Amino acid sequence: MRDYIHIDDLAVAHVLALEALEQGSPTATYNLGSGRGYSVLEVIKAAEKVTGQKVPYRFGPRRPGDPGVLVASAEKAIEELGWRPQYTSLEEIIATAWKWYSNNPDGFSAGCSQMS
Repeated sequence: MRDYIHIDDLAVAHVLALEALEQGSPTATYNLGSGRGYSVLEVIKAAEKVTGQKVPYRFGPRRPGDPGVLVASAEKAIEELGWRPQYTSLEEIIATAWKWYSNNPDGFSAGCSQMS
């Protein structure tokens, strides 16, 4: 079980933290996440639902040392920064990634070669 966060929500939290520092708040550490964990199989099934495509997978053993559940509590960020994730479902997170990928099938490589 893992907690997933949208990159836009992560970026907003960073901006809020920088603004807090500019206003004189002390340096702080925050956990960021939705507070909900998803299994790898749930991520695969959500990706299949969003994309309409089958995702090939196989079951294997857990990696040594991997915790079974890793879910963030963002309460401190919510209280101190006023941050709240805007993308709260796995389907929303995957849908925005799928939309970006569909519009940029070559990824960043096309843009990077134009920048050189």
